[in-house]
Amino acid sequence: MNRLRLTKIFIFLGCLLPLARLGWKALHGGLGANPIEVITHSTGDWTLILVLTTLAITPLRRITKQYWLIGVRRMIGLFAFFYGSLHFTTYIWLDKFFDLHEMFKDIAKRPFITVGFSAFVLLIPLALTSTAASIRRLGGKNWQRLHRLIYLTGILGVIHYIWLVKADLRKPLEYAFALSILLLYRIVMWVRETRTNAAVPAPSRTSPEVTGA
Repeated sequence: MNRLRLTKIFIFLGCLLPLARLGWKALHGGLGANPIEVITHSTGDWTLILVLTTLAITPLRRITKQYWLIGVRRMIGLFAFFYGSLHFTTYIWLDKFFDLHEMFKDIAKRPFITVGFSAFVLLIPLALTSTAASIRRLGGKNWQRLHRLIYLTGILGVIHYIWLVKADLRKPLEYAFALSILLLYRIVMWVRETRTNAAVPAPSRTSPEVTGA
Protein backbone atom coordinates (compact mmCIF):
# COMPACT_ATOMS: atom_id res chain seq x y z
CA MET A 1 0.00 0.00 0.00
CA ASN A 2 1.58 3.31 -1.08
CA ARG A 3 1.93 6.32 1.19
CA LEU A 4 -0.82 8.37 -0.50
CA ARG A 5 -3.42 5.61 -0.17
CA LEU A 6 -2.50 5.03 3.47
CA THR A 7 -2.66 8.78 4.14
CA LYS A 8 -6.09 8.99 2.52
CA ILE A 9 -7.36 6.21 4.78
CA PHE A 10 -6.12 8.02 7.91
CA ILE A 11 -7.60 11.34 6.71
CA PHE A 12 -10.92 9.67 5.89
CA LEU A 13 -11.13 8.13 9.37
CA GLY A 14 -9.93 11.36 10.98
CA CYS A 15 -12.61 13.39 9.23
CA LEU A 16 -15.27 11.00 10.54
CA LEU A 17 -14.11 11.38 14.15
CA PRO A 18 -16.11 14.59 14.89
CA LEU A 19 -19.28 12.86 13.69
CA ALA A 20 -18.48 9.75 15.71
CA ARG A 21 -17.87 11.94 18.77
CA LEU A 22 -21.26 13.61 18.34
CA GLY A 23 -22.90 10.20 17.97
CA TRP A 24 -21.18 8.94 21.13
CA LYS A 25 -22.31 11.98 23.08
CA ALA A 26 -25.87 11.60 21.80
CA LEU A 27 -26.01 7.94 22.86
CA HIS A 28 -24.62 8.72 26.32
CA GLY A 29 -26.57 11.91 27.06
CA GLY A 30 -23.55 14.15 26.62
CA LEU A 31 -25.07 16.83 24.39
CA GLY A 32 -26.25 18.96 27.30
CA ALA A 33 -29.50 20.83 27.78
CA ASN A 34 -29.58 22.07 24.17
CA PRO A 35 -28.43 19.20 21.92
CA ILE A 36 -29.51 20.94 18.71
CA GLU A 37 -27.24 23.89 19.48
CA VAL A 38 -24.31 21.58 20.24
CA ILE A 39 -24.79 19.70 16.94
CA THR A 40 -25.20 22.94 14.99
CA HIS A 41 -22.05 24.52 16.42
CA SER A 42 -19.97 21.36 16.07
CA THR A 43 -20.89 20.73 12.42
CA GLY A 44 -20.43 24.43 11.63
CA ASP A 45 -17.00 24.48 13.28
CA TRP A 46 -15.83 21.45 11.36
CA THR A 47 -17.14 22.80 8.08
CA LEU A 48 -15.03 25.93 8.51
CA ILE A 49 -12.00 24.00 9.78
CA LEU A 50 -12.07 21.72 6.73
CA VAL A 51 -12.59 24.63 4.32
CA LEU A 52 -9.52 26.35 5.79
CA THR A 53 -7.58 23.07 5.65
CA THR A 54 -8.46 22.75 1.97
CA LEU A 55 -7.20 26.28 1.35
CA ALA A 56 -3.99 25.50 3.25
CA ILE A 57 -3.05 22.52 1.07
CA THR A 58 -1.61 24.54 -1.84
CA PRO A 59 0.70 26.83 0.21
CA LEU A 60 1.73 23.89 2.40
CA ARG A 61 2.52 21.83 -0.69
CA ARG A 62 4.63 24.61 -2.20
CA ILE A 63 6.48 25.51 0.99
CA THR A 64 7.28 21.93 2.05
CA LYS A 65 7.73 20.54 -1.50
CA GLN A 66 5.44 17.68 -0.47
CA TYR A 67 3.59 17.53 -3.77
CA TRP A 68 1.60 14.44 -2.83
CA LEU A 69 -0.53 16.65 -0.57
CA ILE A 70 -2.57 17.72 -3.59
CA GLY A 71 -3.89 14.17 -3.70
CA VAL A 72 -5.78 14.58 -0.40
CA ARG A 73 -7.25 18.05 -1.05
CA ARG A 74 -10.31 16.72 -2.87
CA MET A 75 -11.24 14.38 0.00
CA ILE A 76 -10.91 17.15 2.59
CA GLY A 77 -13.01 19.48 0.44
CA LEU A 78 -15.74 16.86 0.11
CA PHE A 79 -15.76 16.38 3.87
CA ALA A 80 -16.16 20.16 4.25
CA PHE A 81 -19.27 19.89 2.07
CA PHE A 82 -20.43 16.87 4.08
CA TYR A 83 -20.24 18.72 7.40
CA GLY A 84 -21.76 21.81 5.79
CA SER A 85 -24.69 19.65 4.68
CA LEU A 86 -25.08 18.30 8.22
CA HIS A 87 -24.94 21.86 9.57
CA PHE A 88 -27.62 23.04 7.15
CA THR A 89 -29.78 19.94 7.69
CA THR A 90 -29.63 20.40 11.46
CA TYR A 91 -31.00 23.91 11.03
CA ILE A 92 -33.84 23.16 8.60
CA TRP A 93 -34.82 19.84 10.16
CA LEU A 94 -34.04 19.67 13.86
CA ASP A 95 -34.32 23.41 14.52
CA LYS A 96 -37.09 24.54 12.13
CA PHE A 97 -38.79 21.25 11.22
CA PHE A 98 -38.90 22.33 7.55
CA ASP A 99 -41.14 25.28 8.44
CA LEU A 100 -40.46 27.66 5.54
CA HIS A 101 -42.34 30.52 7.18
CA GLU A 102 -40.11 30.32 10.26
CA MET A 103 -37.00 30.07 8.11
CA PHE A 104 -37.90 33.17 6.09
CA LYS A 105 -38.59 35.05 9.33
CA ASP A 106 -35.18 33.98 10.58
CA ILE A 107 -33.49 35.18 7.41
CA ALA A 108 -35.19 38.58 7.68
CA LYS A 109 -34.29 39.00 11.36
CA ARG A 110 -30.83 37.38 11.39
CA PRO A 111 -28.60 38.19 8.39
CA PHE A 112 -25.93 35.75 9.58
CA ILE A 113 -28.20 32.93 8.41
CA THR A 114 -28.32 34.40 4.89
CA VAL A 115 -24.52 34.68 4.84
CA GLY A 116 -24.10 31.12 6.13
CA PHE A 117 -26.57 29.76 3.59
CA SER A 118 -24.71 31.58 0.80
CA ALA A 119 -21.45 29.95 1.92
CA PHE A 120 -23.11 26.54 1.81
CA VAL A 121 -24.60 27.15 -1.64
CA LEU A 122 -21.13 28.00 -2.97
CA LEU A 123 -19.87 24.64 -1.75
CA ILE A 124 -22.40 22.74 -3.87
CA PRO A 125 -20.86 23.34 -7.34
CA LEU A 126 -17.41 22.70 -5.88
CA ALA A 127 -18.53 19.31 -4.56
CA LEU A 128 -20.32 18.43 -7.80
CA THR A 129 -17.24 19.23 -9.91
CA SER A 130 -14.68 17.56 -7.69
CA THR A 131 -14.20 14.57 -10.00
CA ALA A 132 -11.48 14.06 -12.60
CA ALA A 133 -14.21 13.86 -15.26
CA SER A 134 -15.39 17.36 -14.30
CA ILE A 135 -11.86 18.71 -14.66
CA ARG A 136 -11.66 17.26 -18.18
CA ARG A 137 -15.13 18.50 -19.11
CA LEU A 138 -14.63 22.06 -17.82
CA GLY A 139 -11.00 22.35 -18.81
CA GLY A 140 -8.22 22.95 -16.32
CA LYS A 141 -8.37 26.77 -16.30
CA ASN A 142 -12.18 26.97 -16.06
CA TRP A 143 -12.15 24.39 -13.30
CA GLN A 144 -9.54 26.39 -11.37
CA ARG A 145 -11.57 29.59 -11.75
CA LEU A 146 -14.68 27.85 -10.45
CA HIS A 147 -12.87 26.35 -7.47
CA ARG A 148 -11.55 29.74 -6.41
CA LEU A 149 -15.05 30.14 -4.97
CA ILE A 150 -13.66 28.26 -1.97
CA TYR A 151 -12.01 31.53 -0.88
CA LEU A 152 -15.37 33.32 -0.95
CA THR A 153 -16.89 30.38 0.93
CA GLY A 154 -14.27 30.80 3.64
CA ILE A 155 -14.87 34.56 3.88
CA LEU A 156 -18.64 34.12 4.15
CA GLY A 157 -18.19 31.32 6.67
CA VAL A 158 -16.06 33.51 8.93
CA ILE A 159 -18.53 36.42 8.65
CA HIS A 160 -21.37 34.01 9.46
CA TYR A 161 -19.54 32.88 12.59
CA ILE A 162 -18.66 36.41 13.75
CA TRP A 163 -22.24 37.64 13.32
CA LEU A 164 -23.56 34.53 15.06
CA VAL A 165 -21.36 34.78 18.15
CA LYS A 166 -21.42 38.57 18.76
CA ALA A 167 -20.03 38.34 22.33
CA ASP A 168 -17.08 35.94 22.67
CA LEU A 169 -15.29 36.48 19.36
CA ARG A 170 -12.10 34.59 20.17
CA LYS A 171 -12.77 31.48 18.09
CA PRO A 172 -14.23 33.19 14.99
CA LEU A 173 -11.36 35.70 15.07
CA GLU A 174 -8.88 32.82 15.15
CA TYR A 175 -10.53 31.48 12.00
CA ALA A 176 -10.48 34.98 10.50
CA PHE A 177 -6.75 35.28 11.22
CA ALA A 178 -6.00 31.91 9.60
CA LEU A 179 -8.08 32.84 6.56
CA SER A 180 -6.32 36.22 6.30
CA ILE A 181 -2.92 34.50 6.19
CA LEU A 182 -4.11 32.15 3.44
CA LEU A 183 -5.62 35.00 1.42
CA LEU A 184 -2.47 37.09 1.85
CA TYR A 185 -0.36 34.17 0.59
CA ARG A 186 -2.64 33.83 -2.43
CA ILE A 187 -2.38 37.56 -3.20
CA VAL A 188 1.42 37.53 -2.88
CA MET A 189 1.70 34.53 -5.22
CA TRP A 190 -0.67 36.15 -7.73
CA VAL A 191 1.37 39.39 -7.74
CA ARG A 192 4.61 37.43 -8.15
CA GLU A 193 3.22 35.35 -11.02
CA THR A 194 1.82 38.47 -12.71
CA ARG A 195 5.21 40.20 -12.53
CA THR A 196 6.99 37.10 -13.81
CA ASN A 197 4.62 36.78 -16.78
CA ALA A 198 4.95 40.49 -17.54
CA ALA A 199 8.75 40.20 -17.52
CA VAL A 200 8.75 37.44 -20.14
CA PRO A 201 8.96 39.05 -23.60
CA ALA A 202 6.32 38.06 -26.13
CA PRO A 203 7.67 36.07 -29.13
CA SER A 204 8.34 38.20 -32.19
CA ARG A 205 6.37 37.69 -35.37
CA THR A 206 9.49 36.44 -37.18
CA SER A 207 10.50 33.89 -34.57
CA PRO A 208 10.71 30.23 -35.71
CA GLU A 209 8.00 29.24 -33.23
CA VAL A 210 5.51 31.58 -34.89
CA THR A 211 6.48 31.24 -38.56
CA GLY A 212 6.85 27.49 -38.36
CA ALA A 213 10.39 27.71 -39.76
